[in-house]
Amino acid sequence: MAGASIKEVARHAGVSLGTVSNVLNRPDMVSPTTRQRVLDAIAELGYVRNDSARQLRAGQSRTIAIVVLDVANPFFTDMVRGAEQVVEETGAMLIVCNSGEDSARERRHLELLEEQRVRGVLITPVGDGPQPHLEKLIDRGIPVVLVDRGTGRASRCSVAVDDVQGGRLAMDHLLDQGHRRIAYVGGPLSIAQVAERHAGAAAALEDRDTGAELRVAATTSLTVTAGRRAAEELLALPARQRPTAVFCANDLLALGVLQELTARGVRVPADIAIVGYDDIEFAAAAAVPLSSVRQPREQLGRTAAELLLEEAEHGTAHRHRHVVFQPELVVRRSSDQARRSRR
Repeated sequence: MAGASIKEVARHAGVSLGTVSNVLNRPDMVSPTTRQRVLDAIAELGYVRNDSARQLRAGQSRTIAIVVLDVANPFFTDMVRGAEQVVEETGAMLIVCNSGEDSARERRHLELLEEQRVRGVLITPVGDGPQPHLEKLIDRGIPVVLVDRGTGRASRCSVAVDDVQGGRLAMDHLLDQGHRRIAYVGGPLSIAQVAERHAGAAAALEDRDTGAELRVAATTSLTVTAGRRAAEELLALPARQRPTAVFCANDLLALGVLQELTARGVRVPADIAIVGYDDIEFAAAAAVPLSSVRQPREQLGRTAAELLLEEAEHGTAHRHRHVVFQPELVVRRSSDQARRSRR
């Protein structure tokens, strides 16, 4: 008799509804004999307790959501893994929502999460402008923590990496290698991380005053396919305008650039050097091991989850914090050698 109700369990065991409730929630209040009779009825009838309804009545859900830009990106996979470790230690569950870099889809996810009254939301937002849908969650008492994104707001916590510094690290490395025609591959620039990595690269170039040029090869997404298309555009440039180095906004773009260059017979790094960003596992395993700006991916997720759970537990007594990690440049073969004289 699968799907039996609590009333049916009480009737079958010959006890009150309150006794069944005590067996489920406060078993120490019920005598061993009666408790076993109720447990036998539950097993026989196939009763499954409705935890979601119970949690809604208590105003406390055990579900936490994380909304990411691209669930197919290994960077977010690692970030989710870090958050999941912390959440599951508390007996709660982490659900993953994919915005697909689409603000409308992101908003629909958040509206549904609000209806479900989740305990809290971890999110890497699509845009960097006003976020009324996030403020609405906060107004409803649902904690929100931004992940891989800083915030100047006092109403929420954030965990991020200094992406401006990451851009500087990549550009300084390429300039030290003697490059003077450099392309930045990334987009859309409405994504804060993409814009900040570009800003850091541009600032490093300006500070060094080497006469180097930075060309932007804008992409509509942060995928391998977008990287291949960007490489096609760069290779179509006249030889004297073609970059000798490429800095990509993430490793997926860099792997796409590497694939296209290799397919066209362009030598990496002898003809064009490449630096990516994130240092995902595939970066070191690429046909030409990829230099990359490393982010502490799992630590981002763990720290964000810890902040969220702390706020969920302490409510208004919680003090919002903004944690910023420092990136690290990992140099591999895709950019590490003095190659040829620059034209």
